[in-house]
Amino acid sequence: MVELRIFYDGGCPLCLSEMKELLSLDVEQSIDLVDINQPGFEEKYPVINKEKADAILHGQLADGSIILGLDVTHKAWSLVGKGRWTAVLRWPVVRIFTDWAYLLFAKYRHSLSRLITGKSRCESCSLEREKC
Repeated sequence: MVELRIFYDGGCPLCLSEMKELLSLDVEQSIDLVDINQPGFEEKYPVINKEKADAILHGQLADGSIILGLDVTHKAWSLVGKGRWTAVLRWPVVRIFTDWAYLLFAKYRHSLSRLITGKSRCESCSLEREKC
């Protein structure tokens, strides 16, 4: 059963890399990954605003509730048994700083991708291809 649907930017090499890693660890198939850049996204997922999802990671829990940013990240990594890596990001005092840092990262993710991977944007990325 899908416990978390993640709406990610498939054009971002860093984002795509994280989604591929999650997919490889998701043996229970509890995570559904949805590229916000796919054709017809708005019609398929009208509850998600594409512009807002491009600015901050969106997730939808099995009960339909929406979670954002590092809450999505922590939930996803917890579902694949790696939540201890991200738990500190959700500690009460720490989360103030990590949420701010995440928003900064999200805003500049394409520039950071260029620095780290040499690619700022990939138009033909997918979870199935190793191209990006």
